[in-house]
Amino acid sequence: MKQGLVLDRVVLLGRTLEEYRRYFALELAAWRGRAVLDVASGVSSFCAEAHAVGLNVTACDPIYELTPDVIRPRCEVDLDWVVHGIRDRPTYRWDFYQTPARMRAFREAALEVFLSDFPAHPSRYVAGRLPELPFADRAFDLTLVSYLLFAYEEQLNYEFHRRAVLELMRVTRGEARLYPLVSFEARRSDYLAQLVGDASLAHLHFEVVPTDFEFLRNSNCYLRVTHRH
Repeated sequence: MKQGLVLDRVVLLGRTLEEYRRYFALELAAWRGRAVLDVASGVSSFCAEAHAVGLNVTACDPIYELTPDVIRPRCEVDLDWVVHGIRDRPTYRWDFYQTPARMRAFREAALEVFLSDFPAHPSRYVAGRLPELPFADRAFDLTLVSYLLFAYEEQLNYEFHRRAVLELMRVTRGEARLYPLVSFEARRSDYLAQLVGDASLAHLHFEVVPTDFEFLRNSNCYLRVTHRH
């Protein structure tokens, strides 16, 4: 019997700048003046909040083909499902969020900021999805992906992960950071070792980097991917 959150698809949720900073151990000042891409960003407020502190962030997600009045109810349904689904699950630690209600407040805050920024600054939000992104080669210094790869290993097979990593690094001249490295069962994804040992990815360097954030158990690290020189 599964102990983790049970999902049959990728849910539409948003996360804040503070959460991104913790997920990826981001030193914001180091990325000012650099091109940053947030892939599978959904209704996160990271793009809006990052621009407010001087970062140049582009968000990419298939939902940007939709209008805010369609996006909001879809997100609200998914948020209800997830908040209900994680209660009393042993695969979560509540040090940061403290309670499901407080976690929900983070998600709702992200949604409201996103829904304000999305129509006001449409050029920041580009419709697209892995494993084929609508960007030029090596267009970004830093690319971020949170809660898609590895977490959804049951819904997205190894071939998807392999192609996704190749595509992320096609559009990235610097580094990509992927978080978390565990499934919703709080177990290190088998795909990580497969990617590191895949001959088709031998031109890439993989490094597991620790962070000080852990909500989903064992999620206190991210994967840093760079080009070998």
